[in-house]
Amino acid sequence: MKINARYKDLKDSYLFSTIARRVAAYTAAHPEKAVIRLGIGDVTLPLCPAVVEAMRKAVAEMGEKETFRGYGPEQGYDFLAEAIGAYYAERGIVLDRSEIFVSDGAKSDLGNILDLFDPDNAVLIPDPVYPVYVDTNIMAGRAIRYMDAGEENGFLPLPDEGEKADLIYLCSPNNPTGAVYNREQLRLWVDYALANDAVILFDAAYEAFVRDPALPRSIFEIEGARRCAIEFCSFSKTAGFTGTRCGYTVVPQELERGGLSLNGMWLRRQTTKFNGVPYIVQRGAAAVFTPEGQRQIRENIDYYRENARIIASALREKGVWFTGGENSPYIWLKCPDGLDSWAYFDRLLEEANVVGTPGGGFGRNGEGFFRLTAFGDRADTEEAVRRLARM
Repeated sequence: MKINARYKDLKDSYLFSTIARRVAAYTAAHPEKAVIRLGIGDVTLPLCPAVVEAMRKAVAEMGEKETFRGYGPEQGYDFLAEAIGAYYAERGIVLDRSEIFVSDGAKSDLGNILDLFDPDNAVLIPDPVYPVYVDTNIMAGRAIRYMDAGEENGFLPLPDEGEKADLIYLCSPNNPTGAVYNREQLRLWVDYALANDAVILFDAAYEAFVRDPALPRSIFEIEGARRCAIEFCSFSKTAGFTGTRCGYTVVPQELERGGLSLNGMWLRRQTTKFNGVPYIVQRGAAAVFTPEGQRQIRENIDYYRENARIIASALREKGVWFTGGENSPYIWLKCPDGLDSWAYFDRLLEEANVVGTPGGGFGRNGEGFFRLTAFGDRADTEEAVRRLARM
């Protein structure tokens, strides 16, 4: 019997599990210390009232024989898919119902989508990067090529005509750096993918944080993207569904490779390996797109955006180099005093009792940088900034 020996090529543990263990050890040794967590990108505000009310009604429906629902469609109920389609239509993007697949989150789909592609495909991934992109491809045994992101390109790498790849991961607004591609930059990537018969896997989990109308929130705002891109989105950061779990993936009908429709392949994969998102959760997700839901989640996003502004303003006053913090919930800063990222993690924890995320955990080019998140409580964020200022 053989196992998947590629798991030996993975790091010992997932980045955030390592952070959790180190913080747990510190708090156990120093129970008197009030630790503020600005590391993992979990939200702190509750689900908005419109979502909660929709879910309550759905729970009541499930308690009545006349309205009870069993297995639902694996690709999602029509009421949610149609609401998602209308959301895209507001930005001039027309999606067919069959192109929208509801899931339990972008993280799952970003890994599961690899079922559609041969292990021999070459993968192009930015560095630094969200670890899931790397780990899922290592598990599948694919050759990974990294594109350098750094201060010199604003952590937004562009195509290199000398580099050929089959799969391309792009995340904008970016996790971990907070950087956002403009339209011309994304157009270069779409042109590259079309010229090389590649597929862009576009992670748009943070699109709701983009307020600058000049910046694209979807890859499908770029002409030609429907023939070379798949888009992943999530309700986690948009509407606080980190613990509720719901997202969606858009696979255009025009997207074909090897004589097969990737839309048809994804449908076949989902109907075989996935039983769909609970009806109650989908009713809550659909409420996000109602006028009241949109107003309420916008208030929550504005709360996090203000947290980001507070952190960014403090760093700017101290002369610390950073990106993000404007159209993104993440602030990516340069470690002071030439410290490496894990050394700065320890210093921040010990001297300020603040937890962030070491950039080195996101890849080689993340070394010397550090990620802070704006998803914390306002009072905690303000206190964390005061502590940072005193260091």
